[in-house]
This record gives sequence, C-alpha cells and structure tokens, in this order.
Amino acid sequence: MAENRHQPVGLSDQQVLDMYAIMLLARKADERMWLLNRAGKIPFVISCQGQEAAQVGAAFAFDRKNDYACPYYRDMGFVMAFGMTARDMMLSAFAKAEDPNSGGRQMPGHFGSRKHNILSGSSPVTTQVPHAVGLALAGRMDGKNSVVFTSFGEGSSNQGDFHEGANFAGVHKLPVVFFCENNKYAISVPLSKQIACETVADRAIGYGFPGVSIDGNDPLEVYKATKEAVDRARHGEGPTLIEAVTYRLVPHSSDDDDRAYRSREEVAEAKSKDPIIRFKSYLTEVGLLTEELDKEINDKAAREVDEATEYAENAPYPQPESALLHVYGE
Repeated sequence: MAENRHQPVGLSDQQVLDMYAIMLLARKADERMWLLNRAGKIPFVISCQGQEAAQVGAAFAFDRKNDYACPYYRDMGFVMAFGMTARDMMLSAFAKAEDPNSGGRQMPGHFGSRKHNILSGSSPVTTQVPHAVGLALAGRMDGKNSVVFTSFGEGSSNQGDFHEGANFAGVHKLPVVFFCENNKYAISVPLSKQIACETVADRAIGYGFPGVSIDGNDPLEVYKATKEAVDRARHGEGPTLIEAVTYRLVPHSSDDDDRAYRSREEVAEAKSKDPIIRFKSYLTEVGLLTEELDKEINDKAAREVDEATEYAENAPYPQPESALLHVYGE
C-alpha cells in the first residue's frame, strides 16, 4: 500500500474522496460543454481541463462560510468546490434567465454567487485581483477575520492590476492568497516569452511577502501550500503568492486552434500526466478507491451533467427588457 499523504496535511479520507468527485464533475461538465459548442448549441467554452487539481486542492483550504473567492474564468473546479453546481454551470453556458452568475448576461466563466461568497468576475483579465484586495481590506475593517482567494493565469501576472493589487496587499499585510495557475501559455504565448524571472513566485519578494512554486497537478501539495497561506493570512501575517504549475489540456477556448503554437507531442505528454488519473491512482493505492466506488462516483457525475444539460437547455431565456435591469437604481 502506498504512503498516506493526505492525513499528515490534515485531510480526512472523506475529504480526499470529495476532492476527487468534484474534480471529476468539473471535467465531465467541461467535456459536455465542448460537445454542446461543437453541436452549435452553446456559443463559447473556456476550459478548466488539466487544472482541476490546482483549483479543488486550493478550495479545500478555505472556510467556505466565512472566506471569499475572486476566481478567474477557468476556475470551474474551484467554484464547484465552493458550492456551485453542474446546473449552475450549464445555465450559464446556455445564457438562460436562471443563470446564477449573471442572469444570462455574461459569457461562461464569469462566476459570481452571493450565497457562495464568490465575487462576480469581469471580462478584462486580472481585474479580480484588486477587487480581492479591496475585499480583504473591507473584511479587516468589518472585523470578519475572513481570507480572500484570488486566482489568475501566469499571463495575467504581467498585468498592472496584479502588481498594484499585490503591492497594496503587501504594504497593508492584507489577508489575501494570490493563486497563479501557471498553465504555460497566455493564449498562444509560451511562458519563456512572458517573464524574465525563473518563476512567477519570484515576484512576491518585491512586494514583501512569501512566494512559493508548487506542483499544481497534485491536489494534496496544493492543499498543503494553500492551507499554510490561509493560516498566515488569518493570523495577520499578510498575503502569499502561490504559483501552481499545471497545464491546459485543451485549446485556450472554443475559438482557439492550439495546433498553431504547440506540438501534439507536448499535449500528449501532458495528457499522460492528467491530474485526475494521477489522483485516482493515489486514492486506489492507499486503499480508499475501489473499482465499485470509482464507478459510483463517475456515474453520479455523469448523471448530474446529463440532468443539468437537459434542465438548462429547456430553461427560458431572459426577457429582452431585462437587459435594462441592474443598470440604474430601481
């Protein structure tokens, strides 16, 4: 039997099985969206595939009742771990009136949920970072002792929003976890052409707080690093920058052809290290996941995605006049 790595970092057997189930649900929902897009039923997909371990591992380190999330557009695994459902994702993909993120107003991947403490996202990349820093300041002023998660791609770490947010959070020692999901490509631009430093994590020292670079394909390593960052923040020690090194297994979006900028061999190599398959192997080796249980988890996820798709496809679209809501005070 393999070495048990989850209990030493503070995760129960049930929690790691829950992690696996959410990673799998996010993957199946994402795969379904690609099929729907190619069938002409939904206009756009921006994927979490390959990054589920980073997202779900991080989410489990937070107090989901008291903490806040300002995720980026790929973070379907994260928001599902925070309580959003496959139905929520599909309502958004079909742009239906019941879409909890925006009532069908925004593209998919613009997550937002008041009841799940997820701040609404916007289309320009990295704008969620200064929002997260403001949220952390507000939480401190209100005496809530909450910690704020904000994520972004490595391309976004080159934006002014990231630098201003990180600098302000560092100066004021705010309870923020800056979580960079480094999937090696800013759309088509490889990491080597994006940054001159060794790692994105190296940038943290300039703002006066720790930065760590970790294996983003291992949810246990991600959980451990994020939990340490959350605890630091909660104890008044300020922010942390975490760089979770991962890989995007599919094109940037449904409008992108990644064959133009990366080889099929490179993608195949990454797929051979798929974080879901890797985590399944770990759970099997430590004796938690049997074939029967794995089938049960897979079947449940497939059923949820089927039901969510059918519900969302048949749900009503927003009324045209609803476009005028939430623009001016009623």
